[in-house]
Amino acid sequence: MTRDMQVTFDAADPRRLGAFWAEVLGYVTMPPPAPHETWEAALAAWGVPRERRDDAWALVDPEGSGPRIYFQKVPEGKQGKNRVHLDVRAAPGLQGEERTAALAAEADRLVALGAVVLEHRAPEPPLGAGHVVLADPEGNEFCLD
Repeated sequence: MTRDMQVTFDAADPRRLGAFWAEVLGYVTMPPPAPHETWEAALAAWGVPRERRDDAWALVDPEGSGPRIYFQKVPEGKQGKNRVHLDVRAAPGLQGEERTAALAAEADRLVALGAVVLEHRAPEPPLGAGHVVLADPEGNEFCLD
């Protein structure tokens, strides 16, 4: 039996981090449940105090194939290296200079959105094709592959 899953990020600012990842992945904000037109209306109807309305944020794949991504507010900051990270497939099937150029262009786009490049890893034949290690605006490491 297969199961649905979601990826959850602890965050200082769930909405801001969600906006970053929406741009990275081409995801959209999860729509509010009917009959609510907006999340603000839904949260108000449910009696969520204003100061708690930014405690969580969720993204969904607009094509419906990828997992939901959930951002939850936590009081502590990130500490240490991630034990699990996302690999964003920015150059699947590309080789050599074409791959390097595609990864560099995507890294530049993500840096403009708030990412930080941590490391460029050169190809390690026969299996490694090279990748770029980045951190999102809250320091979570991820790779462009």
